[in-house]
Amino acid sequence: MGDAVRRLVGSWADRVGAGVDTGRAVAGEALGLAGGVLRAAASPGGVRGVAVEAAWLAARTVLYPWGVLEEQVKPDGHFRAYRTDHLPPRQRGLVVSSMEAAGTPIVLVHGIGDNRSAFAVLSGALRRRGFGVVHAVNYSVLTALTGDVRRSAALLGEHVERICAETGSDRVHVVGHSLGGLIARYYVQRLDGDARVRTLVTLGTPHLGTMTAYLVPTPLTRQLRPGSDLLSELAEPSRPCRTRFVVVWSEMDQVVVPQRNARLEHPSLVVEEHRIRDSGHLSLPVDTRTLHLIVSALTRSDDNLDHPIVPGPAVFAAGDYDPA
Repeated sequence: MGDAVRRLVGSWADRVGAGVDTGRAVAGEALGLAGGVLRAAASPGGVRGVAVEAAWLAARTVLYPWGVLEEQVKPDGHFRAYRTDHLPPRQRGLVVSSMEAAGTPIVLVHGIGDNRSAFAVLSGALRRRGFGVVHAVNYSVLTALTGDVRRSAALLGEHVERICAETGSDRVHVVGHSLGGLIARYYVQRLDGDARVRTLVTLGTPHLGTMTAYLVPTPLTRQLRPGSDLLSELAEPSRPCRTRFVVVWSEMDQVVVPQRNARLEHPSLVVEEHRIRDSGHLSLPVDTRTLHLIVSALTRSDDNLDHPIVPGPAVFAAGDYDPA
């Protein structure tokens, strides 16, 4: 009896010890990640990034009620008339140099608990640069909190079909922020959406999940946890995807944890990666470097689509881009 008790106690002690070691390892990683974010925030660019994040959060509070209203697709008439004389120089330059790029609709998909007001700055900037159809979709707060990425991806597909029917376009570009990028990825990778989506730009999207998803236990956030069934499905081998992916992530992202989980590597996907050092999660869609990357991606030809990975992630800090 005494030996059995000693073995039981010893086994329990071993399990406790292993749990302590695991806890220390997790805590060490968490402290390391927090330290990395703090170091990025303490840099000159990081201080600016924190200020922009705070200012944009305040602006979003004001804009949110406006964003609840659905946006109608409004094709710009100058693409039908093929006239450029009435356009500002910047718009005229895009139309003249790349009619296809200027005329391809751009669909913007927001993140969890958000609405199209997240793209109030980005959509206007894209229109000013000559893109004729820029449309931000909404999905309800209820869907965001209790819904399903697969169902949302199917609804996105229906929305894309309507946009193509209304504009007469065969393909679209999609820009997805946070969860919106994951919804769009599921659509193109698993629901044959690559037949419609030429380019998918993801901004701060948890392609490998995020530890912050453990904070709110809902059906949707469970899909955003590292190793979830949804993320495992997306990681499985699949047929080559015709959509080109442009992945933008930030070392100072406070929502995608660890930040590297916003990266994307998959043998069947064409992926171009860009790392920004000092932008917060919410302000990624208003960062001038993000705008530059989006415009460059959407005006580029499809010459690289035969290559599975575009190597060499680019790293951008504050001041790397001229917003003009």
